[in-house]
Amino acid sequence: MNDDRLRLWSPVCRAVAALLAPYAEVVLHDVRTDSVLGVWNPLSRRSVGDPSLLGELDRLDPTGEDVYGPYEKSLADGRRLSSVSALLRDADGEPSAVLCVNLDRTPMEQAAAVLSAFAAPTQPRPEPLFEQDWTERMRQIIGSFVRERGTPVDRLTREDRLAVLAELDRAGILAVRRAAPAVAAALKTSRSTLYALLAELRNDT
Repeated sequence: MNDDRLRLWSPVCRAVAALLAPYAEVVLHDVRTDSVLGVWNPLSRRSVGDPSLLGELDRLDPTGEDVYGPYEKSLADGRRLSSVSALLRDADGEPSAVLCVNLDRTPMEQAAAVLSAFAAPTQPRPEPLFEQDWTERMRQIIGSFVRERGTPVDRLTREDRLAVLAELDRAGILAVRRAAPAVAAALKTSRSTLYALLAELRNDT
């Protein structure tokens, strides 16, 4: 490690490569000789001394101060990379090296495909199998209510609980024998509180 640039930037390159391993390649390019000065976790099979093929730095249009990307690249085996490059300057402000991080997008694309498949529309459920399942209907009503409010069940106000109880009552849930304990558990409240709310609901109606 005779090059001062390697001594200066090698710890940074090693740190980034260690954090993103094994999915990222970190390459330090020598702008003076247009060759690879150092490479960590090589994905593109480049090695020290190989041509960098950087082109003319002055023609680049930076998206940030001396930072370029993320932009897309590809490996020979077809894998797509998200890449970012940083132009490193010396004490005089002159280009000294280019630090490139190339992230393999394959794991993320595979994960996205799996999540998309799980989130795909499903067939309508067979209602005859659920028409007697009042607990399922109860969970549907409460779940829809909290999603619309954007508030967790345990943070519902007294007015919110009265409103959801009114919906459950219209659906006939509260008329089911022994429904009260299940409703109290679903709303994360005590039975005594539930009975008090039900009494208030009945008085208001």
